[in-house]
Amino acid sequence: MNLDQLKESYNLTGKTIVLTGGNGILGTEMALAAAGCGANVAILDLNTTVTEETQEKINGVNGRIKIFLGNVLNREQMIEARQVVLDEFGKIDALINGAGGNNPRATTSPDLSFFDLPAEAMDFVMKLNLQGTILPSQVFGSIFAEQKEGNIINISSMNAFRPLTRIPAYSAAKAAVSNFTQWLAVHMAQEYSPNIRVNAIAPGFFMTQQNRFLLTDEKTGELTPRGKTIIDHTPMKRFGVPGDLSGVLLWLLSTASAFVTGIVVPVDGGFSAFSGV
Repeated sequence: MNLDQLKESYNLTGKTIVLTGGNGILGTEMALAAAGCGANVAILDLNTTVTEETQEKINGVNGRIKIFLGNVLNREQMIEARQVVLDEFGKIDALINGAGGNNPRATTSPDLSFFDLPAEAMDFVMKLNLQGTILPSQVFGSIFAEQKEGNIINISSMNAFRPLTRIPAYSAAKAAVSNFTQWLAVHMAQEYSPNIRVNAIAPGFFMTQQNRFLLTDEKTGELTPRGKTIIDHTPMKRFGVPGDLSGVLLWLLSTASAFVTGIVVPVDGGFSAFSGV
């Protein structure tokens, strides 16, 4: 591949990408990155309203980003959303499974021991992250199987490599997402087409609303002891920012990674490489 071909491989013009759970900080950044390379992006989320600032960014990519209602735990809604996206854009080339998250009630603390974590809170986290990845992969993956090509990108976590303290359900769920990524990569390539790829991105510590309460003190805004420990064990000495995911995402979406499937890419500032010594 020469330089001109390499540059062209990142041109996503004419491609349609479905992004679940994309109406958050990280999801919006991923959608803007893909749309900026020419793709049409259909965001599926339970929340279809956006801030004025986000709407301005969406307007800046000439309407290539559309937001539709979509519950990743509801098969009928996913099927309906699939048809809506097909009606809007005509085809679907890639799926990014971005829906996921933790629940404070599934997080241990001085006031809530592991032995008292509510089963329904643990079950919610497991379902949202694992089933919320599997179900859209079934609904949209069936299109890829029919057309003999497609691209699925899951969002795992560094918790999948080494579980973090206090969040047992989230760590276990993301480990399952990484395992499922490898399984599905093999399954789709062997059973349907080697032109269907499945990979995952594993973000490290990003300052999102999901984990802000764990990393910063609500009253002072200073780092919590946990937040300080993370920075001390991150060679790059900072938390991730949304744009840090864009390069890896575009590489996995592009034909530059045509021979890559079944991998989980850490984006963690070196956290997983540092032993602490």
